[in-house]
Amino acid sequence: MPSSWADKLNFPLLLVVATAVTGLIWLVDALFFAPKRKAAMRDQNGELPILVEYVQSFFPVLLVVLVLRSFLFEPFRIPSGSMIPTLLIGDFILVNKFSYGVRLPVLNTKILDTGSPERGDVAVFRYPQDPSLDYIKRVVGLPGDSVVYENRQFIVNGEAMPVGAGEPYVSPVDEQLVLGATTHAEKLGEVDHQILQFTEEFPKRSGTFTVPEGHYFMVGDNRDRSNDSRFWGFVPEENLVGQAKYIWMHWNEGVIWSRLFSSIK
Repeated sequence: MPSSWADKLNFPLLLVVATAVTGLIWLVDALFFAPKRKAAMRDQNGELPILVEYVQSFFPVLLVVLVLRSFLFEPFRIPSGSMIPTLLIGDFILVNKFSYGVRLPVLNTKILDTGSPERGDVAVFRYPQDPSLDYIKRVVGLPGDSVVYENRQFIVNGEAMPVGAGEPYVSPVDEQLVLGATTHAEKLGEVDHQILQFTEEFPKRSGTFTVPEGHYFMVGDNRDRSNDSRFWGFVPEENLVGQAKYIWMHWNEGVIWSRLFSSIK
């Protein structure tokens, strides 16, 4: 589950309101007060009202942040280990908001269709059981797919998704071997990536699922420690936020320099 930088404050709503208020103040001033003020300033060395001065400074910045965050890229921080080894606790990532359709901020209404998730994508979405929470998982099942998870392997539409032999997992955080943990190469569609497994799988996660139209089946790369579609079901298309594309830094009691500006596979 990734956390946006200001989840508790409902940052999208706060940003929209701040941009609208500063823009309105600037517009009202430009239409009704600025002409008189300019005339007075020709006669004497007048100064801008402090409110107008602040508005003229903040409105362009807020507008740029609103456009970038709403329609292009949004930053998140990873607070949990459900996507290890792909994403670590403390990774700061950039999510491409343009990948799965352009949506209005706050309302989340799609206004432009720019694409859909593909099998193997790492996607951020609003948790179906509590849309105030953002989750991040890997796309395994597309609309209409039959998905079987058995013996720690996915079978999609009758085709087994290959999983390679295990290698001992060494944590990038402290470069120590994690007992009982192994990494495996997995291929989902055209995407090759790594997953994490433990000696003991608990609880057992086998099952057969049929993905409804307009929904997606999302699973964490940390297969034995992920709360995902195997437990709570499918993600509606309207809950999609975007595709996780880059790790721009890592900070969790220290920096891991090798993760800076790396792509997410």
